[in-house]
Amino acid sequence: MNELTGPVQIIGTGLLGTSIGLALRAAGVPVWLSDANPEHLRTAVSLGAGEHPPSGGVPQLVVVAVPPLTIAEVVLDALETGAVVTDIGSVKALPLDQVSDQAPESALARYVGSHPMAGSERSGPLAASAALFEGRPWAVTPHVHADPAAVALVEALVRSCGATPVRLSPVEHDLAVARTSHLPHLLAVLAAAQLTDAVPEHLTLSGQGVRDVTRVAGGDPHLYGQIIRANRTTVGDLLRDVRRQLDELIHAVDEPSADTLVEILNRGVAGTQVIPGKHGGPSLETGAVYVLVPDHPGELARLFTDIGEIGVNVEDLHIDHDPARPAGLVELVVESGAAERLRAALGERGWTTHR
Repeated sequence: MNELTGPVQIIGTGLLGTSIGLALRAAGVPVWLSDANPEHLRTAVSLGAGEHPPSGGVPQLVVVAVPPLTIAEVVLDALETGAVVTDIGSVKALPLDQVSDQAPESALARYVGSHPMAGSERSGPLAASAALFEGRPWAVTPHVHADPAAVALVEALVRSCGATPVRLSPVEHDLAVARTSHLPHLLAVLAAAQLTDAVPEHLTLSGQGVRDVTRVAGGDPHLYGQIIRANRTTVGDLLRDVRRQLDELIHAVDEPSADTLVEILNRGVAGTQVIPGKHGGPSLETGAVYVLVPDHPGELARLFTDIGEIGVNVEDLHIDHDPARPAGLVELVVESGAAERLRAALGERGWTTHR
């Protein structure tokens, strides 16, 4: 049971379900697809993510990739096939409780929740990619009654999709995603909502910062509403803590002295520094090099060719388009010790740069 040979049945052919199908097919694993939405199913099949299940066929593994409110119901049906079953929902404790209430212990042993930490603001099978999970963490959340062989099979699924399995308990997982995903999403929503009352002239001043802060607020409200409601106890506790901190911030802003405000801002700096860096390693001390890039074909390619010849590795980058002229300001994030060398070398090659 530990080796994933298939067939794998995927129930739900949205972004994640179709992406899993594409990744497994690329790895040589046979995949069956099903979905209550016939248009999604047709699209996923046409993309090569899998085939319709044969009559009477029994899968080795069932992957439930449906909206949060229907996970438990679909998992219970899937357990009747005798297969190992995983769901890939964003919340783990609630569906486990719901399944545990109805499934016998022998069937419950074959259920192991999981959650790939990958996605997109786009949805549906047309947004799917076989490479979506490459190098990404994928939480595997066994419960106390889970069969170790079933856990191993789910971890084999994760590795077949190119991801790295990370074991957590369902409760640990829900707290982790509340902090790193659900709460940031809600705070982004509040920040984005403030823009709706802005006059157009004010919005012309929008820079990369506001885009970074509000980007995830563009996700599907119905889907994210289900996810957050499913994790409402943990998210509610964190929101109440944010409310307390917001009161502190308001008081600090109103104070004549800047000391308390600076202390709060320093807490934010400390929070950014504990986020893991590339490949899960410690965060690097970085510096930024800003380059003005004309907005026409070939310029970005020329810039990256020059950077490669200079021999500096780019850790991250952002592009902010100039509303007043056909150019973009590219922020190159590099190791702090390389920033000045890159800035000088690009200047020598004719690029307009600044700190």
